[in-house]
Amino acid sequence: MCGIAGFNWQDENLIREMTDTLAHRGPDQHGAYTTPDISLGHRRLSIIDLSDHGRQPMGNEDGSIQVVFNGEIYNFPEVRADLIAKGHQFQSHSDTEVIVHAYEEYGLDCVHALRGMFAFALWDNNIKRLWLVRDRIGIKPLYYYLKNGKLLFASEIKAILQTPYVSRTMNEQAFYDYMGFEFVPAPATMFKDIHKLPAGYQLIWEKGHADIRSYWDLSFAPRELKGRSRQDLAIEVRDLMNESVKSHLISDVPLGVFLSGGLDSSALVAFMRQHIPGRLQTFTIGYPDKTFSELDYAKQVADYLGTEHNVLMIDDITAEDIEQSLWHFDEPMTDLSSIPLMKLCGRARQDVTVCLSGEGGDEVFAGYDRFKASKLNRWYSLIPSPLRRGMISPLVMKLPDQRQKKGAFNLLKRFVEGSELPAEGRHLRWQYFLNRTLSGRLFKEDFLRRVSEDTFRYVREYEARCDAEDALNRELYLDTRFMMADSVLMKVDRMSMTHSLEVRVPLLDHKLVELAASLPGGWKLRGLRTKDIFREALRGLLPDEIVYRGKQGFSLPIKNLLREQLKDYMVDLLRGSDLLRQYTHMNYVEQLIEEHCSKKHNHNHVLWGLMNMAIWHHKFIEATHVRR
Repeated sequence: MCGIAGFNWQDENLIREMTDTLAHRGPDQHGAYTTPDISLGHRRLSIIDLSDHGRQPMGNEDGSIQVVFNGEIYNFPEVRADLIAKGHQFQSHSDTEVIVHAYEEYGLDCVHALRGMFAFALWDNNIKRLWLVRDRIGIKPLYYYLKNGKLLFASEIKAILQTPYVSRTMNEQAFYDYMGFEFVPAPATMFKDIHKLPAGYQLIWEKGHADIRSYWDLSFAPRELKGRSRQDLAIEVRDLMNESVKSHLISDVPLGVFLSGGLDSSALVAFMRQHIPGRLQTFTIGYPDKTFSELDYAKQVADYLGTEHNVLMIDDITAEDIEQSLWHFDEPMTDLSSIPLMKLCGRARQDVTVCLSGEGGDEVFAGYDRFKASKLNRWYSLIPSPLRRGMISPLVMKLPDQRQKKGAFNLLKRFVEGSELPAEGRHLRWQYFLNRTLSGRLFKEDFLRRVSEDTFRYVREYEARCDAEDALNRELYLDTRFMMADSVLMKVDRMSMTHSLEVRVPLLDHKLVELAASLPGGWKLRGLRTKDIFREALRGLLPDEIVYRGKQGFSLPIKNLLREQLKDYMVDLLRGSDLLRQYTHMNYVEQLIEEHCSKKHNHNHVLWGLMNMAIWHHKFIEATHVRR
């Protein structure tokens, strides 16, 4: 895991300044390569081939090809062997060098041979071509600025901000979109002129022109079963998960695993135990409020599989924690598990340099409650609209907010709120936190005139690309191609890199994702049982009470914190924000605060979103320099 940066001119001082901002991503080494046409920079976190042979930028024999790379190529031993058989000579045992020689052999098509998580920039001095690539799933980030003939790129936005050419202008449309989705959808960022390279995309800069295009997409075309049963396919899923986990264990530094007690992380530990007979360290989070904790389940799995289990109790979140996470995110992203994950990564880094984590299982195999909500809504929507909106909704909205995470009232209120959003939002309605009424009360009229309130335009764009035939698989496409890269995976990358910890996600191996996509939706959500074929694949590996328990997650109890420990901080922050005074009706913000603190309603998503936006604006727009 590393940090990369570069641009299409020569400036040794600037490339050093850019990579210095990425030192947390790669504390072990710094490297740079510059010519009149290109500057490439790298910060290294040494994982594979710890010797100087693994330094970057890394070139071919004559130095005409140079690459800077962030991530891991898990099948590099096989690709390396094939290239050696074709006559290529290697100077290292690093996966980075495989990219160089694969490009020499196959050109731009070499990306199809790579299996892993990656963002890399490759300079071909022979034809003066710069090639930027982001992995298929979007596990590793890559940002770029392209304006007036200048191209800059980096693993994080803060590196791009080091150049005077880039203005710190807020993207107003991104502000509006973020308040609904709680992240900024690609290719936009919260900065007007800085963009994300989307997952599975490449940018080719040649002869002063940039060509940005997809090299991979996820197909849900049903596979030919050829007489194989559902049980046969469950075994295939199990075998491929095992293969993926095994490949993700390659490392020359200590390695552990996050164990929440949920199904995905428990599955990883079970597969890891098959390949690691000795010491295996697991790390988990707990809260004093047991409705937000899975400690008992995590301990049960740790005891069952004989791991060395480490528990981090989180009983306090400070303003410093919140602001530190925002500095690393570079733009607001309000996933409620971000700060707990940041703290967990700090604890794990005391013992290991690499951790496996279970992200992706819910998006790939339908594990979220929103999939169930979408299915239930097909029956709920049969109730006449006057009855739903005139009687049921008003009654449900009057129910008191419950302190616990998933109380019956809380779930019912969220279901009814989501059901009233447009149907084109599909299952994302239950993960979206704006509507026309709320935005009209919250935002000033001149701001709303400058942005599109077309809530689910992104959903329509992604839906148009999807080849899935059944409803659930179309929803899974949206999760894996639209939601996941800019929310869940961004969170994992930034919070782990805060502490120079590499996190790997075996459930997002693209071969496993493709296998899952080829299976019928009814095999994943069976009735209201989520991840059904995934659970069947794990039978016998784990206790049944783990295999068949529902999803909980380890999100922060933010709604309670905003009413208690963080109340004064929230009030001072929102009242003192120049951004909010410019864009929002402050009297309505005050109303949201009062209703939340008095427990009349749970407004934690809107308030937390505004808080993160206010912090971001102060640190990245109002400040002269990017700062913690």
